Amino acid sequence: MKQSIQPKDYRFVVFADEQAKFSFLTRSTAKSEETIKWTDGNEYPLVKVQISSASHPFFTGEEKIIDTEGRVDRFKARAKKAAALKAQLGNKVAKAKKEAEKKAAKEAEK
Repeated sequence: MKQSIQPKDYRFVVFADEQAKFSFLTRSTAKSEETIKWTDGNEYPLVKVQISSASHPFFTGEEKIIDTEGRVDRFKARAKKAAALKAQLGNKVAKAKKEAEKKAAKEAEK
């Protein structure tokens, strides 16, 4: 490994997800002004994170699973309903056309 490109300030840091009340100790170069006393009695820099494995939906099992089969069924149902409506409107148009022809024929007879 090239020595000149490696970080110089690689140290133990505590990452804390305050929303989930979860924290862990790991090595990092993350900068922080705050410190915290860890369970081993030592004081480490503290980095607060907004989301962690304790609060992320993927890791907590709250992930939404998309039901693609249900989506296809709903699409087919909408298409069937639209076709039925189109046929119904087509019947109304044909009926109105016949009535208009009858009315025109009656007026032509007079």
